[in-house]
Amino acid sequence: MSHPSHHARTHPDKIAYRMARGGDAISYRELDARSNQGAHLFRSLGLGPGDHIAVMMENRLEFMEICWAAQRSGLYYTTISSYLTRDEAAYIVADCGARVVITSPRHAELIAGLSRADGPALYIVSEPQAGFASWSAARGAQPETPITDEVAGQDMLYSSGTTGRPKGIKRALEQLPIDQPHPLLRFLCADMCGMSADSVYLSPAPLYHAAPLRFNMMSAVLGGTSVIMETFDAEEFLALVERHRVTQSQLVPTMFVRMLKLPDEVRRRHDLSSLRGGIHAAAPCPVDVKQQMIDWWGPILIEYYAGSESNGATVCSCEQWLAHRGSVGRAVVGKIKIVDEHDRELPAGGIGTVYFADGPVFQYHNDDDKTRRAFNSRGWSTLGDVGYLDGDGFLYLTDRQSYMIISGGVNVYPQETENVLIGHPEVADVAVLGVPDDEMGEQVKAVVQLRDMTRAGPELAAELIAFCRQRLSPIKCPRSVDFEAELPRTPTGKLMKRLLRDRYWPRPVAAPR
Repeated sequence: MSHPSHHARTHPDKIAYRMARGGDAISYRELDARSNQGAHLFRSLGLGPGDHIAVMMENRLEFMEICWAAQRSGLYYTTISSYLTRDEAAYIVADCGARVVITSPRHAELIAGLSRADGPALYIVSEPQAGFASWSAARGAQPETPITDEVAGQDMLYSSGTTGRPKGIKRALEQLPIDQPHPLLRFLCADMCGMSADSVYLSPAPLYHAAPLRFNMMSAVLGGTSVIMETFDAEEFLALVERHRVTQSQLVPTMFVRMLKLPDEVRRRHDLSSLRGGIHAAAPCPVDVKQQMIDWWGPILIEYYAGSESNGATVCSCEQWLAHRGSVGRAVVGKIKIVDEHDRELPAGGIGTVYFADGPVFQYHNDDDKTRRAFNSRGWSTLGDVGYLDGDGFLYLTDRQSYMIISGGVNVYPQETENVLIGHPEVADVAVLGVPDDEMGEQVKAVVQLRDMTRAGPELAAELIAFCRQRLSPIKCPRSVDFEAELPRTPTGKLMKRLLRDRYWPRPVAAPR
């Protein structure tokens, strides 16, 4: 049992969070006081346990302060990608039912569009702007003591689906005390990666993502110090490890690739001997990339497979990975079941949909149909990935059932992009898929059938990319466009995307049997 409030009493002046470039920092005493004030502010606005707030801002100290205020007042808090368009952000705010939205000057213009009489209360950190109440001023007017009805809140994050609209992943609030940490996160961070009160954790990714947010909160639960990068830069990451004597970090394979591509003299320039654990997930890590990282950093990498749904998880240490190269580990939450298209469980070596049995239950907010499709008749749940188990129970991922694209550790869902491109007057049919990319893992490609194929060419390809960028965040937009006279569809109209995908991807290695 632990919480930042405990460390505020025992080590009040210890730094909880520090920004990497700016150097701004917040101590445990300050974090406790400001999160208490935030909790009082939420209560003064009429928010009680189970109510909802949303946060949209770049990496900054207030981000963590606000999440801890929501955590200790029993609220759901949704963190929104700072790269979304106004319509995308507005959809999430409306869908989750946020009664308060807190943003920063960088995103004020986008959030200002949510202002209406029956809309959420809008707050801004830093300097005030028209249409927003000042978060700092409103919070500063509140008591620094705890609210009387503290209860644990939790995140409710959005993960898109093949229907194109993002869906909130909602777990029931259990009326837990605020100092009871998430058991899987504690296992990953403390037991597997060695995080503790002595740790210096380096956070290189956007805080609105599930893993960075949760790992930064776990750092404060354990009483360590987090150094938060404003944005990721490969050489800066290495320099920060040396400067702050960083002990642990959580990364995605694209970050490994960028560091490995640095000149040898740059990689050798920085002392990384303080590193004791590197946790990675979010995308499959190429075998050769992981081997190079182990050769460089030593056997300190911990890989896990899980989703924001928290319905199950696998973990793989370096020692296990070296004996089962390419695996994402064995189950530590739930039991893995590989199921064929007829809902029959497959033996070791059989490739099928990956399900978790006996794992935590979840639901997709406002989408009973998607929730129902995530579970089979036996109550097992799936994230839609495809893979197989070896004879020792280690999981290998071979495909993604929904053709989700993972680019630089960020999930991109093709249907949303397809829905935009099909609206272009010259597009007759379109398929969006991920194709291999040495740095990002995958990049987004559009394969387009035109109404008039004589128009195909680089100029129209550039126009389609620009058309998409006007309507979606850049990460969701194609980086390249190919033209086809006719896309492969069944007589019933179903797009056979695998036929397109196979042109760009090498054939998978057969599973061992």
